[in-house]
Amino acid sequence: MPAWLADGRTLAGLDLGDKTIGVAVSDRGFAFAHPRPVIMRRKFSLDAAVLLALLKKENVGAVAIGLPINMDGSEGPRAQKSRAFVRNMAQLSDLPFVFWDERLSTVAAERTLIEMDFSRAKRAGKIDSAAAAFILQGVLDRLQSLDSAARTELGGRTEPGPTDAA
Repeated sequence: MPAWLADGRTLAGLDLGDKTIGVAVSDRGFAFAHPRPVIMRRKFSLDAAVLLALLKKENVGAVAIGLPINMDGSEGPRAQKSRAFVRNMAQLSDLPFVFWDERLSTVAAERTLIEMDFSRAKRAGKIDSAAAAFILQGVLDRLQSLDSAARTELGGRTEPGPTDAA
C-alpha cells in the first residue's frame, strides 16, 4: 500500500449530489466500506469545512469520488461538477483525490436498501451514503485484487527479494 495509506489510515468514498454528499469510510484493513451520515449541501466553503473535519476525524489518507459517467462513456454536466469539486478541494487539502466510475452505484444502493426492507422515506435519507459505500467498496475490492496479484508475482512474499531486481 502507498505511504499515504499507512499508519492506520482509512479511505473515504464520496457520492456528490446536488443536495447532499454521500460519505463512506473504510475500515483500517481496507476490506469494508461503512456508510456515514450524509452532508447536507449549502455552499462550497461550508460543505468543504464539514467534509474536511470528517476526513480528519476518520483519519482518511485518500478520497475516492464517484464520477457520474454516462452509459455511453461520455461525461456530462454532473461529471464536470464532480471534477470542479475536486479541483476546489485540492486547493484546501493535500489528500489525494481519485475518480471512480460510479455508473449504476445509486441503482445498486437503492436495490440493496429495498432488499433490507427500508421504507421509501428511510431510503431517501440513506441512499447517497449507501451509493458512496458502493463506490468505495469497488475501490477496496480493486485494491485487494491488485495486492493479491502483486503477492502472487512475488511468490507469496510482500516485498521484492534480491532475485526480483531488474
